[in-house]
This record gives sequence, structure tokens and C-alpha cells, in this order.
Amino acid sequence: MIRAWLAAAAISGFLSIASGAIAAHLAAGDRAAGLLRTGALYGMVHAAALIGVAAIAEFRGRPTRGLITAGCCFAGGTILFSLSLFGLALTGIEWLGLVTPLGGVGLLVGWAAVALDAFDLGR
Repeated sequence: MIRAWLAAAAISGFLSIASGAIAAHLAAGDRAAGLLRTGALYGMVHAAALIGVAAIAEFRGRPTRGLITAGCCFAGGTILFSLSLFGLALTGIEWLGLVTPLGGVGLLVGWAAVALDAFDLGR
């Protein structure tokens, strides 16, 4: 599980840097640039969060239920949130924007799981 989280973090970080670079070459007011920047920001923040979850799980010797929930929600939420924004920005396929809130909910659940785990409620 820890390796999967680290792989997801690496992919998210890579795609975030790539989308940020693409956004930097688009017009500042361009809708696509804004979508790419938002996806890059959330992707990079949650790549770091996934690394943190993996580090805590490794330190403890095994992941708790709260960390498993957080890691899965961060990985899945980032895929749904950031990739849907990247796809919308690069293709203009509007229905991809309907997926974005599902990813946002996943990210919120991930942060709630971290909080529960911090208070020993996720073990």
C-alpha cells in the first residue's frame, strides 16, 4: 500500500509540474490556464500529503484504518479532481467538469480521515 501511495504521489507531482508548465505558456486570463493551475496546485499539495501518509504509516510499522482511508482518498480524489481539470482544459470536453466535485469530496474525506487518525479514532 505504501508503495502504491508513493507511486501515486510521484505521478501526481509529475503531472502537476507538466500542467503548470503548460499553463505558464498560455495567456494569463485563459480559462484553460486557470484550470491547469488549479489542477496542478491541488495535485501537488495532495502528492505531498500522500508522501506524508506513507511516511507516517512506515514510521508506525503499518498503516491504520484512518491512514488507509486517507491515502486511498487522496490518491483517488487527486485522480478525479486534477485529471478531470487537466482533461477539461486540454480537450474542452465539458462533462469532465462534472467529475471534479467527486474528486473534491474524496480529498475532503481524506483530510477528515487524517484528523480522525490523529485523535486515534481511525485505528
